[in-house]
Amino acid sequence: MNQFILQKGKSTVRTQAISGQAKRGRPSLINRSLLRAIGYLGKQRRTALIAYGALVIATLAQLAVPQLVQNIIEAITRGVTAKAILNLPEIGQALAAAAAGRSLEELRADRLNAETIMLSAALIIVAFAVMRGAFSFLQAYMAEKTSQGIAFDLRNEIYAKIQRLSFSYHDRNQTGQLITRAVDDVEKLRLFIAQGLVLAAQAFLLLGATLIILLLTNWRLTLAVLPVLPIALILFMIFGVISQPLFVQVQARLSKVNTILQENLAGIKVVKAFVRERYEQQRFGEAAHDLLAWQLRVGRTFSFLFPLVFVVAQLGQAVVLYFGGSQIIGGTLNLGEYQSFSLYLIYVFFPVGQLGFIVSLMAQASASAARIFEILDAKSEVTNAPDAVPLGEIKGRVEFRNVTFRYFGSSAPVLSDVSFVAEPGQTIALLGATGSGKTTIINLIPRFYDVSEGAVLIDGIDVRKVTLESLRSQIGIVLQETTLFSGTIRDNIAYGKPEASLEEVIAAAKAASAHDFIMSFPQGYDTPVGERGATLSGGQKQRIAIARALLLNPRILILDDSTSSVDLVTEYQIQKALDQLMKGRTSFVIAQRISTVLNADQILVLDKGRIVARGTHEELLETSEIYAEIYSSQLVGDAEIDQHVAA
Repeated sequence: MNQFILQKGKSTVRTQAISGQAKRGRPSLINRSLLRAIGYLGKQRRTALIAYGALVIATLAQLAVPQLVQNIIEAITRGVTAKAILNLPEIGQALAAAAAGRSLEELRADRLNAETIMLSAALIIVAFAVMRGAFSFLQAYMAEKTSQGIAFDLRNEIYAKIQRLSFSYHDRNQTGQLITRAVDDVEKLRLFIAQGLVLAAQAFLLLGATLIILLLTNWRLTLAVLPVLPIALILFMIFGVISQPLFVQVQARLSKVNTILQENLAGIKVVKAFVRERYEQQRFGEAAHDLLAWQLRVGRTFSFLFPLVFVVAQLGQAVVLYFGGSQIIGGTLNLGEYQSFSLYLIYVFFPVGQLGFIVSLMAQASASAARIFEILDAKSEVTNAPDAVPLGEIKGRVEFRNVTFRYFGSSAPVLSDVSFVAEPGQTIALLGATGSGKTTIINLIPRFYDVSEGAVLIDGIDVRKVTLESLRSQIGIVLQETTLFSGTIRDNIAYGKPEASLEEVIAAAKAASAHDFIMSFPQGYDTPVGERGATLSGGQKQRIAIARALLLNPRILILDDSTSSVDLVTEYQIQKALDQLMKGRTSFVIAQRISTVLNADQILVLDKGRIVARGTHEELLETSEIYAEIYSSQLVGDAEIDQHVAA
């Protein structure tokens, strides 16, 4: 049967698209897409400024602690030294004090003040710890709020862009891929902004400030340690370049898993009907195994990185122990200064160690950002022209003028030089074999696709010169495959006109022969339809779809074999209602059965994308051999069905 979206060749196109995406997904660790995503911080300026301001204060509080520890150790050392000297005989106190470089008065002050200095420093350390904890909480909360706001903005932009993209884009991209990008890729980007970006800012702030302090306090020891840092940074850059393409592959495999899952859940009835559960389980298992293999490759990479980081950090500690010990022995460094230097050195290697986690998040975010902006930067083949104007109230004259159409990426035309005119109020029937171009014709009227050559005109106006919204608002469409949304029956009938009153909804339902079965439900028009209308039969869903189109009171009606899912009695009722409702409207009807279009003003017979015959039923019986064959075969088929029913 006719399909609303062309299926042929989609698998090939999608495979090529995925391959192209994988090839494009090899940028540097910090690619342009990631920088664009970071630019979204501007939309969350207030919370971002608070987060990074709190980060600066918390980091400064952290930097004060080693100096306070040094003061405590020096106070303890001076107090112990003073006590030892003052316990000596008086004759020896003066000599010992001179050897220590202190006067007896200073030694007595050191002994008396040691405990006070220790207590004051300890209290200040506690105060700084409380302050750091408070501002760290503020920073973490505001960073999370900022990242959630960015994720909110991105998901809304992706959803809005998907809504605006033309059908040809959806022909080339699988639903599971789009879902992965809107959910999982956005989440990975959010995690980097919430954690990785903040940790990176903290790491560079802590690293830079600590190096300045170390250079000012003991530049010789600092220069001895400094060569270790470039080694660590080079390692991280190498691992970042290696891991970023791996994350691209992981996301591509995750998209495949989501696609299989989405298709399986959507077609679960077909899977069960054809007993294909084991096959689908195997297909999903293969995709999941492929995803697992790439995730393990990423795991192996970072499992090697993190121990290497600790080796580099230990190398730095070994350098400090050696050169710091030499300075203590030489008398140029005391114990308090050494302890302070050691603590500051932790502030050097701690952010270096964090870089491994930061690189991991950054690599994932870079891959995800590239995939997100592929959607946001996608160009729609069908858009409003710069000078497009709203289409006013129309009479309903539709003209196809030498129309040729090719689907995206295909050189073979689906329609070739098609020309016809539908006058206002006429009913145009489209007949032909599957793939003859019937559905393509009705897709071109509301500009779901644009013609490759020629023009489609409504009331003499090229549809490409008017706004899409004004064009489609005057066209009612009932597709062969009915789509209902979660909500009530009333919500679905009023989907195209949500402000419609209940009386208008009921009138449309009655015209579509849907009112009686709706009222048979206990909740009537407030009955939930379930996911994709699961609680309704095919015929019931079709009649709700017809009511949805009729509620718009359109000047142009498109009916894509809209009675195919109903029984003979219901088909008769719907057809009778449609015969009345199509009066005064230009109607395009795709039908497989000639009996449903006998009264059409013009019947177009298509074959391989061309109109091979046109006219009324009587005219075509005399002039078209193809039409006569279809009519004869259906008469024989109907007679056989009648005989079978009678028997």
